[in-house]
Amino acid sequence: MLSDCSSFCVDQSNQEQQKHGTAAFPAACYLDDLEQSSVSWHWHEELEVIVVAEGEALVVVGTRTYIVRAGDGLLISTGTLHSCQAEPGSGCRLHSLVFHPRLVGGSMESIFYQKYVLPVTENLAGDGIFFHMDMPWQAEALLAAEAAWQAGVQEPACYELRMRSCLSELLAAVCAHLPANRTAPNAKSLRKEKRIKQMLRFIQEHYAEELNTASIAAAASISESECLRCFHAVIKTTPIQYLREYRMERAARFLSEGSDHITEIAARCGFQDVSYFTKTFRRLKGCTPKEYRQTHPPAARPPHLLTEPLNADRKVLAKA
Repeated sequence: MLSDCSSFCVDQSNQEQQKHGTAAFPAACYLDDLEQSSVSWHWHEELEVIVVAEGEALVVVGTRTYIVRAGDGLLISTGTLHSCQAEPGSGCRLHSLVFHPRLVGGSMESIFYQKYVLPVTENLAGDGIFFHMDMPWQAEALLAAEAAWQAGVQEPACYELRMRSCLSELLAAVCAHLPANRTAPNAKSLRKEKRIKQMLRFIQEHYAEELNTASIAAAASISESECLRCFHAVIKTTPIQYLREYRMERAARFLSEGSDHITEIAARCGFQDVSYFTKTFRRLKGCTPKEYRQTHPPAARPPHLLTEPLNADRKVLAKA
């Protein structure tokens, strides 16, 4: 069953407010076509497991960068900033399943939560774990993740039990291979990540306005120099470069899903100079806005994908 999803939004800490599934069954399956659009920086209280179906993805989790090829995947911990984009020309599509820990663990007092969920969320705090299809135990985790995703999309009889069972197998495999003596994130790293979340939220809410490093830094009540250090340490770019890339992602969405004039889209994305907008778009996307619209019409999208935004451009397939 295909289900709709509400517009992407964040709270004051840049936490994603999209509801993944329902209170009764907190899980949702997504198909991300990263050639159409990357998945911007965000975080949520749920765990997320991704399996790359085609091509190669560049996934950044906290301060770590992963190249994830077809067949491989990642488990991303709760509360962790992450983003995804396609390796150029790879035609990348990935399967993503976002689920709340209580789906598998039940209440925090249960033995399932204490023995199998808590060790994962504590050991992977601010990080993720990579799954390679050539490693036996990781291949088992990948198979479990993909089976859970397929059950959520196809909804066979008792699919809820099937998804929960597969996710339990996934966490059991991870628990058995958690790194020993993992160093917890220090206070400085946690402080930088908190500030980044505040500044990303500010950019995503005000990207159409005239912004600079000073205004972005003010959103987290820090100096410009500290703002630059935070961006470099956590997401490996500058605040202005992130702003520019975020504007281009929004512009690409407007171009492919509407008929507004390019001048109007440029202004909506914070560019009053259309020629500069076109030049920037070409540099980041490899084509002009007009060419992008011609090659990415709404009809070109697979008909089974929904188009309501999640973190700008994710497509929801299921539910629950």
